[in-house]
Amino acid sequence: MKKLFFAVLMFMLPSIMWAQKPRGEEIEALKIAFFTTKLDLSAEEAKVFWPIYNDMQAEQNAIRKERFQKMISFRKVAEIDNLSDAQIQTLITSEFDFRQRDLNIEKKYYNRFKAVLPIKIIGKYYRAQEAFKRELLNRFKDKQ
Repeated sequence: MKKLFFAVLMFMLPSIMWAQKPRGEEIEALKIAFFTTKLDLSAEEAKVFWPIYNDMQAEQNAIRKERFQKMISFRKVAEIDNLSDAQIQTLITSEFDFRQRDLNIEKKYYNRFKAVLPIKIIGKYYRAQEAFKRELLNRFKDKQ
């Protein structure tokens, strides 16, 4: 099963890689391929891991969408000097709230992973997340 998935992935990967700007779905496909390679899950582990991972991504994406829709982001404010102190404080504390909610999701799913998977696989997952972020940043840097 892994060999078949890997063969299909190797066939599709070049077309994904040649795209000018990876979109969300393309990035997610790259991430799944990256995790599949790095985690080297057995069939049983994959049956447990991927549904939990997908649930976590859905919750995190909902928070990110909410954050974007409300435009409550410190970085989105053009001119801080034109805002009152109360408005600036609201922007900052709202950002903290979104980060805390995201962290709460991370903790929740860490516990779900820990309940059903060996801790070494969970460790590999967190390491793979960081490695994927670095690789993605390097790809964007190379395309500019």
